Amino acid sequence: MVYLDHGATTPVLPEVVSAVSEAMAAVGNTNGNPSSVHAAGRSARQQVEQARESIGADLRAHPSEIVFTSGGTESDNLAVTGLYRAAGAGRRTVLLSPAEHHAVLEPAERLPDAQLRWLPLDGAARVSVDGFRHTLADTGPAGPPALAAVMWANNETGAVTDLPAIAEAAAAAGVPLHCDAVQAVGSLPVAMDQLPGVTTLALTGHKIGGPPGAGALVVRRDAQLTPLLHGGGHERGLRSGTLNVPGIVGLAVAVRAAVVTRTERNRRLTELSERLIRGVLDRVPDAAPTVDGGARLPGTVHLTFPGCEAETLLMLLDSAGIQSSAGSACTAGVTRASHVLLAAGMDHQRASSGLRFSLGHTSTDDDVAALVAAIGPAVERAKSALQRRRSRALTPALVSEPAG
Repeated sequence: MVYLDHGATTPVLPEVVSAVSEAMAAVGNTNGNPSSVHAAGRSARQQVEQARESIGADLRAHPSEIVFTSGGTESDNLAVTGLYRAAGAGRRTVLLSPAEHHAVLEPAERLPDAQLRWLPLDGAARVSVDGFRHTLADTGPAGPPALAAVMWANNETGAVTDLPAIAEAAAAAGVPLHCDAVQAVGSLPVAMDQLPGVTTLALTGHKIGGPPGAGALVVRRDAQLTPLLHGGGHERGLRSGTLNVPGIVGLAVAVRAAVVTRTERNRRLTELSERLIRGVLDRVPDAAPTVDGGARLPGTVHLTFPGCEAETLLMLLDSAGIQSSAGSACTAGVTRASHVLLAAGMDHQRASSGLRFSLGHTSTDDDVAALVAAIGPAVERAKSALQRRRSRALTPALVSEPAG
């Protein structure tokens, strides 16, 4: 099997497996709850705080700003809902990119009395810096926004937004800014001390070779944030719940590995991605890269295939041993175009034909070669399938004359 879906989740790094196993053994045999005051609890707490300091150093944030969560979805929900609730009366406007992950969009849509304003995008789903500044200035009678949420690197297209410029504009306007950096951490240099306008930043372990179920939200020490979970007052009172010590230890190891190996890994993934694009376009000349110019994640390639439906192409590739992801989702048997691609200005037909091929630390030249060999026949079959379906839809049904 050829795995080209690292953007969904990437295999756990061997050093993370070792660290998590050791931590689990320690918790099971000698350590206690990290909130307990006895020696076993203090030992567990020491592991948590060492991980907090390590992640803080790697993201150039103060250790106290690292709030541990279960992953990117919880971090995004806590940031969007928590910043809005803390904004106070009179601040009900929320600025959003329409290409955000659903972990940002759906909590925003559920905020009471919120007025959502959509930020303009380019054709690859990047937030326009000029458009962001204009939207900030045009607050109208609703007053200053309660918050803005801008994804750093889009999870579907891989396009990278100029987050430093966005953060600078948000800081000048006094608007809290949440950044979903789930795809960015590990590929981009994330340095919180160079992003003073970012109020909260979400990350997760399983995108960078860490354990599933472990993530973090970086929260500025002066940020006003109302918690979602209440109970023991853990994590500065922002996220109650017994801490996942082995997961947190593994997360810290994964973040460190991502930072230390980023330059060499990015170089290798860029070469593989460019080879993949050239190979696919050679076999399928009418395929089109979604990000054609501008900053892109080194391991993410998004292509649209005219005359194909993404779900059909995805299944054909899967049957050939190639695992990737579609730019559209099939729900209850109904194919729906990707909200990201529609927000970027694509028509419905093209937005329903996109596939994402995402490379990671286990990707090889052979993986790319396997995709290139399989893509041509798969596209031809997908085109034929769509043509047959359209022909059947256009053919009038035969109606029998009633007897007698």
